[in-house]
Amino acid sequence: MLVPENYRSCIHDCASTLRLNSSNIKAWYRSASACLALDKLPEASDACTRGLEIEPQNVALKTLSTNISKRKDHLDALGKARREREERKAAETRTLVLALKSRNIPARTTDQAPEMEDATIKLAQPLDHSSALSIPVILLYPLHLQSDFVKAFQETESLGEHLSYIFPLPWDEKNEYKAESVDCYVETIANGLIKAGKKLPLLKVLASGKVEIVDGLLKVNVVPQAKAAGWIEEFKKRRQI
Repeated sequence: MLVPENYRSCIHDCASTLRLNSSNIKAWYRSASACLALDKLPEASDACTRGLEIEPQNVALKTLSTNISKRKDHLDALGKARREREERKAAETRTLVLALKSRNIPARTTDQAPEMEDATIKLAQPLDHSSALSIPVILLYPLHLQSDFVKAFQETESLGEHLSYIFPLPWDEKNEYKAESVDCYVETIANGLIKAGKKLPLLKVLASGKVEIVDGLLKVNVVPQAKAAGWIEEFKKRRQI
């Protein structure tokens, strides 16, 4: 198979030949073929047309002309599909921004966004800002340096609903983590903490506008009630450093 440089060399050689003899059908054919191989379709079509003006019934040129047209149609279809994907993606992004704004949920991105594969903030209907919203949520257990990841936490679901199937925790040897004996806290934009009611829908927790979603992820700290006061105190000290 010829490399691009060889096709370009062929086009150059054919051009030199055609300057000496513009009726050289073989040169027009080879030039058109090389241009087609490089997806230089206007040039390929022009060379083919010029050759057919000289020999209208040339089978090889007529076949090549058909192939050029097919390739153009194929590339046009690919371009149209790409543009449609880009336009839909842009529309979905605008709709998601509107969905968050209408729900009073601040969001921002950083240059240290974690890799979450296909976990992302989503709308049930990507082009309908009022459809159900789901958010990736990481449940942190800061006293034990452990975590759980909820890939799609629905805005209508509560923390308690998820804790009910996540507990008991396999590493919780002291059995400190039970749905009824833990508290949940989320950090605020002002670097403070608010207690998130375990029975409240997620939207209620976020709609205050005090909590922001960073890099498409909401972090929730889960702490045993008996140790919550001490953990909060440590949290405040760290924020003062």
